[in-house]
Amino acid sequence: MPRFSLTFLLGLVLVPAVLFAAAPSRAQVIVDAPGLLKQAPKPGPAAPRGAVAAWPRLDPGALLCRSQADLDRHFQAINARLAGRSFDGPAPDCRLISNPTGITILAREGPGRTKVQLDDASHATGWTDTFLPARPPGAG
Repeated sequence: MPRFSLTFLLGLVLVPAVLFAAAPSRAQVIVDAPGLLKQAPKPGPAAPRGAVAAWPRLDPGALLCRSQADLDRHFQAINARLAGRSFDGPAPDCRLISNPTGITILAREGPGRTKVQLDDASHATGWTDTFLPARPPGAG
């Protein structure tokens, strides 16, 4: 049986131990070459806030009638249609608002009847059934 020296046996045990201990550190790849990795762009200035919406305003779908009598006839026509009857009388002079439109409140007759003037180029006046609180929603 061959005899091994103590140095050979220690080398046989220590060399693999050192190699196994060094293996995790060799497994890490360090990439520090400039230009090899793309840098994330720096955030630019914050986007400007949108324009503050006019208040009070009529939103799309709001009804605007030329007179209070037209507003009454509009609801009479709706009630007649819902009841399956025809509406006898002049057609109400009403229109639906298609874009958010700033208004000036001229008079109130209850929470659902308000005389308004449009703040657009036409400056038309009319009556709406839209509920218009004194403060904008979310203002507290």
